[in-house]
Amino acid sequence: MKRSLLLIFLITLVGVVYIARLFQLQVIRGSELNLNHSATIKIEYDYPERGYIYDRNGKLLVANQLSYDVMIIPKEVKPLDTLEFCSLLKIDKENFIKRFKKAEKYARWLPSVFLKQLAKKDYAFLQEKLPKYKGFYVQKRVIRNYPIKSAANVLGFISEVNEHIAKTSDYYEQGELIGKLGVEKQYEAVLRGVKGKKRFKRNNLNEITGSYKDGKYDTLAVPGKDLTLTIDSDLQLYGELLMTGKRGGIVALEPQTGEILALVTAPSYDPNLLVGRKRSPNSVKLFNDTINIPTFDRGLQAMYAPGSPFKIINGLIGLQEGVIDKNFGVTCHHGYRYGKRPNAFMKCHCRIVGRSIRLKTAIAKSCNSYFATTYRKIIDKYENPTIGTNVWSNHAKSFGLGDYLGYDLPSGQKGRIPNGEFYDRSYNFRWGATTTISNAIGQGEVETTPIQLANMTAAIANKGYFYTPHVVKKIDNKSITDSTYTTQRKTTVSPEHFPIAIEAMHETFTRGTARYSRVKGIDICGKTGTVENFIRVDGKKVQLTDHSIFIAFAPKDNPKIAIAIFVENGGFGSTIAAPITSLLIEKYLKGSISRKYIEERMINLTLKEEYDKKQQLLTQKKDTIETGTK
Repeated sequence: MKRSLLLIFLITLVGVVYIARLFQLQVIRGSELNLNHSATIKIEYDYPERGYIYDRNGKLLVANQLSYDVMIIPKEVKPLDTLEFCSLLKIDKENFIKRFKKAEKYARWLPSVFLKQLAKKDYAFLQEKLPKYKGFYVQKRVIRNYPIKSAANVLGFISEVNEHIAKTSDYYEQGELIGKLGVEKQYEAVLRGVKGKKRFKRNNLNEITGSYKDGKYDTLAVPGKDLTLTIDSDLQLYGELLMTGKRGGIVALEPQTGEILALVTAPSYDPNLLVGRKRSPNSVKLFNDTINIPTFDRGLQAMYAPGSPFKIINGLIGLQEGVIDKNFGVTCHHGYRYGKRPNAFMKCHCRIVGRSIRLKTAIAKSCNSYFATTYRKIIDKYENPTIGTNVWSNHAKSFGLGDYLGYDLPSGQKGRIPNGEFYDRSYNFRWGATTTISNAIGQGEVETTPIQLANMTAAIANKGYFYTPHVVKKIDNKSITDSTYTTQRKTTVSPEHFPIAIEAMHETFTRGTARYSRVKGIDICGKTGTVENFIRVDGKKVQLTDHSIFIAFAPKDNPKIAIAIFVENGGFGSTIAAPITSLLIEKYLKGSISRKYIEERMINLTLKEEYDKKQQLLTQKKDTIETGTK
């Protein structure tokens, strides 16, 4: 009797243990099961339409089109006529084996892309034949289409997620598409929408046995949200046209909002090149082009010495620090001597010799002597150069220089505005204002990007404030409310100091270096810059044609546009950068161009010979590229 009770007890105990374990696996841990990676669950996706992208005036920049991917689930593949199948897909057997092994390595029971983005005609033919090839099916996807072949650097592109993302993400599967570069990357979560999912149970023979938990976890697809950009596509296209045959960057902003009106990089490329089956070979060509670098956004990433436009900042800092006023004068004798050594002399080309020059004229005529004197007075005002340089640096940085601005695009460079500690680390000897005197004229260690200079120009136009530049205006037709882009950022220079700088910039167009780029009926304020351009070949410094720089805003009162432009090897700022700037301003404010002869000359002007000359020198021996400023 006792033995029978013991047997019943043991059987009962084992039963309870099994039931408890099953309850733990199916009820408790079952709720935590990752259905996306379960071999017992098959998931079918319904891919949403990706959000459309429009310019500020409602013009369609990015649309959608259907694409067809051949998918594979390796575990479900049955023996097949490989040659026939390869013939259908237009690939060879070696390619087939390579793709199959890649899919197996990813996961035998999960779907992955075997052949992506079939053409419509190929899909129609394949659709009839594919059912007899077990383990293969066609997945419809949404890929991009670019009606206006422009602004590739702004828009970015979408491409297949890599294996790492596919394995670690709870959202993406291998073969799905994700935003890369530009707006597509920055606003991926907004644009992609949410894909719908249907889950089905599978038995040990991999056969579908019904809906998983009666569709409890099934979801519907949610379309992506549309974006309205701040970009004016007409202005963007026009800027790209004017930069034909040239290298450089143009950034145009709306001063009172920080909205980016145009972000031009040259050379660029047609964004449609990175769509469809030809994306892979085209991307190899584009990203491996180390000479023209079309995928490098010069407006955001190229760092240049700012040259003469930076003199305005030094003048404003001098006013704020009280070391000069509008009547303070400097006498120029073809340059500024800052030491006893023969080469301790900064040349000047203002052509005002032997008489006192005041701030307004110094800006308009770009007098090096005046700003070297002002810079030295700023640094020497304090007990040591480290403190003085820190004060100067903080003022300059308040204009958005020397730091990543925080705009809503994923690429960029911080530029550089050195401080006192920078020079303490750089020099093992006693240093002072004369050691760093090149900063006075936007040379030395100062480096800026075109978007930083455009933002600086907007701050001057606004008399001491700016908004963080941004490229998205609306999401799902609702204006952005992010305080990053709606909060006014003030400079450390008081508003009362700006009018004299603005008057001087206006004089640049009335009787200064940009007088030949005047536009009838528009009061433009600007400043030219000419940045020296050197390379080293076999240890020797070789000078190439200067870079051409220009900053401007218009109209003078209640400005609507601020621009910065760099044209590599373009010569004097007044030669190429100023005419292009004036054309862009006229185009934006008037909608048409009155000076057709200037427009035609700028469009047809090419600097290919200059770039070829530089490349020939670089191929002799690669070395560090240096830049300076006149």
